[in-house]
Amino acid sequence: MRAKPLSGVRVLDLTRLLPGAMATLHLADMGADVIKIEDTAAGDYSRSMGRMREGMSDSFRLLNRNKRAMRLDLKQARGREAFLKLAGRADVVVEGFRPGVVAKLGVGYDAVSAVNARIVYCSISGYGQDGPYAQRAGHDINYIGYAGVGDQIGPAQAPVVPNFQIADLLGGALVPAMGILAALVDARSSGRGRYVDVSMTDAALAHAVFPLLGFLESGKTPARGTGMLDGGLPCYNVYRTKDARFMAVGALEKKFWATLCDILGCHELEEKHIVSGADAEPVKARLEKIFASRTQREWIEVFAAADCCVSPVLHIDEALANEQLRARKMVIDAGGFTQLALPLKMSEFEFAVERKAPAAGEHTDEILREAGYGDAEIAALRKEGVI
Repeated sequence: MRAKPLSGVRVLDLTRLLPGAMATLHLADMGADVIKIEDTAAGDYSRSMGRMREGMSDSFRLLNRNKRAMRLDLKQARGREAFLKLAGRADVVVEGFRPGVVAKLGVGYDAVSAVNARIVYCSISGYGQDGPYAQRAGHDINYIGYAGVGDQIGPAQAPVVPNFQIADLLGGALVPAMGILAALVDARSSGRGRYVDVSMTDAALAHAVFPLLGFLESGKTPARGTGMLDGGLPCYNVYRTKDARFMAVGALEKKFWATLCDILGCHELEEKHIVSGADAEPVKARLEKIFASRTQREWIEVFAAADCCVSPVLHIDEALANEQLRARKMVIDAGGFTQLALPLKMSEFEFAVERKAPAAGEHTDEILREAGYGDAEIAALRKEGVI
């Protein structure tokens, strides 16, 4: 087995919320040595949010496996000194404070790049490092709201709050990981790092492809729930079953629609594949009546061998037990704790949970020794409250 893809890459993680934790989780799962640096007070906010087990919350356990942890007070001069010493040997720094905070602490990009020209320094924020909103507070619901994405989610009556953090996970995790990896490739060839500025609002807007297409085609904002992929078409929709569950119909291609109509016994609808507005309502009503005649389990059996993009809308516990996701090894048991695997496969690479989420400061001494600190120096830092 070859070394992991990011083996030898060291990441200093200063983040304290979901976006940064997920971004560095992906890096850690691919082999990077992620060092989670928390302050000597509260530390990561998620440590105590929700149900607690073994001194930490489930959310912290999910997001911080395969990482090491240390505690360091960056408000003290010797804390900043220690951080810069660590940064001198690191490849990546990730932070998620409001713009300007790390610079005031003396550990911003300018300070770090002065001791390590190859550093890739990524800042994750709600609105980016500049612009009139840069200093505003916000959360996922605010970012997708500004990006025009929140307006498009839900039925015609009103937007809904999705239980999936679009800006946080797409904008605050995947986009930073993409930027970091691109800058790392460049740093290894050029010898020079880069500053990566990620705005979660920017990222949400950059992926709002279909709302933009609707606007470009009509010159106005698409009405929520009327578009091709948000409930406007009968052939791409969800339908309630007899037991108040749902089936997802994604028969966008005509051949799939024809198969669906054949299975449901509604051949009269075959020529009404792509219909919208008032023309769509009787087609939806016909499908609603048909799907309401059987339970979800019965419909699963009906469509088990059919190739027409019809599937059940599963609950999360059902998804965890799903045969396809199990076959892909997406659900793992790590010491009696259910976790989700890295969502990609690579040749000559096997994902594994090699470290459980660390206790606060668990690896502080170990990391400082690697940076050249002796036991007496470490004891002095602890006595001063620096670590």
